[in-house]
Amino acid sequence: MKHLALAAALLTATPAMAADKMTLLLDWFVNPDHGPIIVAQEKGFFADQGLEVEIIAPADPSDPPKLVAAGKAELAISYQPQLHLQVAQGLPLTRVGTLVATPLNCLLVLKDGLIKDIADLKGGKIGYSVAGVEEALLTAILGKHGLSVDDIELVNVNWSLSPSLMSGQVDAVLGAYRNFELNQMEIEGVEGKCFYVEEEGVPTYDELIYVANTDQMDADKLTRFLRATELATQYIVNHPQESWQIFSGTSAELQDQLNEMAWADTLPRFALRPAALDSARYARFESFLAKAGLIEGTRPVSDLAIELNTQ
Repeated sequence: MKHLALAAALLTATPAMAADKMTLLLDWFVNPDHGPIIVAQEKGFFADQGLEVEIIAPADPSDPPKLVAAGKAELAISYQPQLHLQVAQGLPLTRVGTLVATPLNCLLVLKDGLIKDIADLKGGKIGYSVAGVEEALLTAILGKHGLSVDDIELVNVNWSLSPSLMSGQVDAVLGAYRNFELNQMEIEGVEGKCFYVEEEGVPTYDELIYVANTDQMDADKLTRFLRATELATQYIVNHPQESWQIFSGTSAELQDQLNEMAWADTLPRFALRPAALDSARYARFESFLAKAGLIEGTRPVSDLAIELNTQ
C-alpha cells in the first residue's frame, strides 16, 4: 500500500507537459473577424490542444505574410486574392485554413444617392485603397454592366473609404467591408448600399485565410490550431450572445455599437470547417487573376493551398 501511495504521489507531482508555443500574426487590429481565434484563446481550446498561441496585431497590415515567408512566425492571417499574387511572386506561402469563408468586400454606394445600378457609375468616381486586385475586381464588376475602367475615374482614398463616400468625394468605393463600413455609415446616419462582388462577375473567394511557410510548417501544430478554432466557431454559432460577451470582454475598445453590429454580421461567415479546402474555388480565382494580367500563367492548387487532417 505504501508503494502504491508513493507512486500516486509521484504521478500527482509530475509537471504537466509544456504546451507548444506558436505565433499568429493578425491582418489588422483585433476585430470581430477574429472571433474564433479570441474565443479559442479565452475558452481554453488552444490549451486543450497543447498550444500556447501568441496573437500579435501588426504595425503594417502588409507585413504578416512576409514575416511568415521569412520564418519569423508560424502563421498569419491573410487574404486569398493576395495569396495568389504572393505565390506567383515566389513567396513560400500556402493556405492551411480558412477563417472567413465568403468575400466581405463590396462596391459601396449611398443608399439614397444617384447610383441606383452599377451602370449609373459611367462618368463617376470610384474610390479604392489597394491597387492591383481591386482593379481586377472592378474590371469584372463594370464589365458585367457594359462598362470598363475607362468609363470611370479611379481615386485612391487610402483607408478613408466610407468618409470619402459620405463627403461626396467619390460616387462609390471598392474595398469596403459589408460587416464594417455599412454599419459605420448606419451609425453615422448615412445609410449605404452594397453591391456584392461575388454577385457581380467576380469568382467567390475566401476573404480571410491562415497562411504558413511552405518549407517550414509544423503540420501537427497547425492541425491542432485549426481544431481549436473549429471548436471555437462551433461555440460561437451555438452561443452567439455568450461568445460576444467573451470576445468583447477582452478589450474595452471592442465594447461599442459598431463592433457588436459587426459581430452579428460576421458570425454566419466564419468557416465552419476551417481546414476544409475548396480546390475549385482556388483554381477559378487563379485563372481570374491570370486573365486580368495580374499573374503570369497559372499554378496548380497544390502550390497555393493544402488541406490538413484535423481528425
